[in-house]
Amino acid sequence: MPIQKPTSPIKASTQSFTEIEDIKDDVLLMKDFSASIVIKVGAVNFWLLSAEEQSSIIYSYAELINSLSFPVQIVILSKKMDISSYLEYLESMIANNKDDLMKRRLESYKEFIKTIIKKNSVLEKNFYFVVPFSPLELGISGAGSGLKKEYVIARAKTSLYPKRDHLLRLLAKIGLRATVMQKQELTELFYNLYNPSATGRMLAPIDSYTDVIMTSG
Repeated sequence: MPIQKPTSPIKASTQSFTEIEDIKDDVLLMKDFSASIVIKVGAVNFWLLSAEEQSSIIYSYAELINSLSFPVQIVILSKKMDISSYLEYLESMIANNKDDLMKRRLESYKEFIKTIIKKNSVLEKNFYFVVPFSPLELGISGAGSGLKKEYVIARAKTSLYPKRDHLLRLLAKIGLRATVMQKQELTELFYNLYNPSATGRMLAPIDSYTDVIMTSG
């Protein structure tokens, strides 16, 4: 009787491990019909501010959080910066500059940047406000599984957009630059979270990709 070789179990695709169902415009839809909008907030070099300015930002931020009438999630991500393009920019400045003194200074500055990179990791911190939408807001029908994706996204937008605009106004009031992440940015964000690399990766326009379907046999 021939010995049957053991076969490895069929591995599920990556999509089955992620909770993301779809991204429509600026709305992130999950498989359980919950949704969210992600707002990226620019950083402030806090330690370069005066003591009065630091206190003002702290109190303004506390006031912002306490004034919210809806839940938010605050996410902080750190990644190593890729400054190769900046070094290339310095190289072009050196090559095109006709002033010998300025060339020497630019060359010295470039070497200074290289030394910093060798001794320390240059990190970029990104801050995000996530505004959630719960399927419970759909009412009793939200517990069912027969809902159409387009309907859920439309209801999520109706709920999330006023909260989004309110939060943007509050962030602008305390001097923080905030932008709502769209489909391309959200896709790149989650792609790099699920596929970590040293400096992250930028993707081609999302609409240019096609779906790949894996079949057995």
